[in-house]
Amino acid sequence: MSRFKLTELLKCVYSEFTLKSKICSNNKIAAKCCQKAKDLFKSLSAKYESVELDLIEKGTLYQSTLRELTGQSTVPNIFIHGKHLGGCDDLLRAHSENTLGDMIHNMAAVPKYDFDLVVIGGGSGGLAAAKEAANMGKKVTLFDYVEPSPIGTAWGLGGTCVNVGCIPKKLMHRASILGEELHEAKSFGWEVPDKVHHNWSTMRNAIQDHIGSLNWGYRVQLRDKKVNYVNARAQIIDKNTIKAIKKNKTESTLTAANIIIATGERPRYLDIPGAKEYCITSDDLFSLPYCPGKTLCVGASYVSLECAGFLAGIGLDTTVMVRSILLRGFDQQCSEMIGKYMSNHGVKFIRGAVPKKIEQIEKGQPGRYKVTAVKDDGTEIVEEYNTILLAIGRDPCTTGIGLENVGVNLNPNNGRVLVDSAEKTNVSNVYAIGDIGDGRPQLTPVAIQAGKLLSRRLFNSNFTTKVDYMNVATTVFTPLEYGCIGYSEEAAIEKFGEDNIEVYHSFFMPLEWTVPHKEENTCYAKLVCNKKDNERVIGFHVLGPNAGEITQGYAVALKKGATKEDFDSTIGIHPTSSETFTTLHVTKRSGESAEVTGC
Repeated sequence: MSRFKLTELLKCVYSEFTLKSKICSNNKIAAKCCQKAKDLFKSLSAKYESVELDLIEKGTLYQSTLRELTGQSTVPNIFIHGKHLGGCDDLLRAHSENTLGDMIHNMAAVPKYDFDLVVIGGGSGGLAAAKEAANMGKKVTLFDYVEPSPIGTAWGLGGTCVNVGCIPKKLMHRASILGEELHEAKSFGWEVPDKVHHNWSTMRNAIQDHIGSLNWGYRVQLRDKKVNYVNARAQIIDKNTIKAIKKNKTESTLTAANIIIATGERPRYLDIPGAKEYCITSDDLFSLPYCPGKTLCVGASYVSLECAGFLAGIGLDTTVMVRSILLRGFDQQCSEMIGKYMSNHGVKFIRGAVPKKIEQIEKGQPGRYKVTAVKDDGTEIVEEYNTILLAIGRDPCTTGIGLENVGVNLNPNNGRVLVDSAEKTNVSNVYAIGDIGDGRPQLTPVAIQAGKLLSRRLFNSNFTTKVDYMNVATTVFTPLEYGCIGYSEEAAIEKFGEDNIEVYHSFFMPLEWTVPHKEENTCYAKLVCNKKDNERVIGFHVLGPNAGEITQGYAVALKKGATKEDFDSTIGIHPTSSETFTTLHVTKRSGESAEVTGC
């Protein structure tokens, strides 16, 4: 049968279901999709015909012709009045949007789009969603555009984590730890000079080279998966139309059946004189072409404390200016212990103060600036710095991308997109993942998981798994690292009541800290347990070296509902810091000391 004859055949029937081959017809998922589509037509009392190509001679040849005609390799392949609709998911979507009836009974036009999916934002979540959809044979476009920071910093594909977040932060943290270990090495017999010098340019260039390789790797991955990558600002015109504006101001439009917003966040600036003119943020620090010198970090966020930690660790005069508490939202006992450790290791803190104006004294790389701040009691503080780093929070990138054109609902208090458990907005084909989703943990692995699962749900009607946002583990890479899962002690007491919470805790001394005689009773382990639920562990907290590596392993245990008894019955690995969690016996309620000596 020629392509012409096959096309004519398709025009004679309401719908057609095709399977690639005898092997493909045995695929349970494919069979379910076909049956689901048939059942829907039956429920609508719509006449349809089904052509099972695996049961007829030359069926494989006809399937190849269908693939050429439609660009679709999955099954079922559905036509309405001779017009190609798509697969089972497209059929179900048309039904949910109340357009299927018009197509069947009134011969309304079957919507045709340039792409199955458009992703706006090339960060971790957006890349994951785009690649996953492409893996499923869908036509995908990904838009990514970086608005330069006020001082002109921009970067490549990969989003915040890769370019100006997790990756360079962890590497600079490592540089700081290495400096500390150089001094400790003497105690282990290494003849290290008393004075060692850190070269900012060497570190910066090596890290930027690594980031550049990651940027290129993402572009190659998109190309190999046939994702249409467009380096342009995207703006939603209507629910299926996106306008692209390139750097040279040229514009183009395309259409898509589905849109995923994954634009992330950018650092917030103080609304004071000199802030945008003379301050930098984490968008700028990691690629700064010169050593920042004497630095003021404004804010008590994990970004502020992490940056202050590694700047002090490489030998720079570093101060943190804090309006109120450290690490809001984290366990406050652990947060204050971090602050104490940092104070003992060279970081100066100004508590209860906020900057009021910043003035330039001298240009340069770095320059020199005068910061005027006011404390809670009205006292004015004036000090000079070479660099002022603002780390006071981040705002979602939800303006200027056309959300108002389609009526996507935002939280009026923070500008984040309101989404349901499936990442869906109030607009049927528009979704939001990552940091811009209201109430979502602002963590890279969360965005990646959300992007992958969303694409699977969009293009496989039998896949229903959603992201489990409970007990997501994280780590703060301050000089004394802090890992946590679940509830802080304060949040657990507020949620379950103080009488229903048991807190087991202990200080510990890492073995590697003993020879260089580092501080005792500084590292800390804490389990928050729900007494009403068989002492299920609902909060895990650790302060110490390699906290992230420790925390990741225990995240599985908390996901599986581990109890205190499960921890107690687990034999620890000796000598490790992590084994402390298998021997906790002192409760806060008992009033006994949690300090320890020896192993």
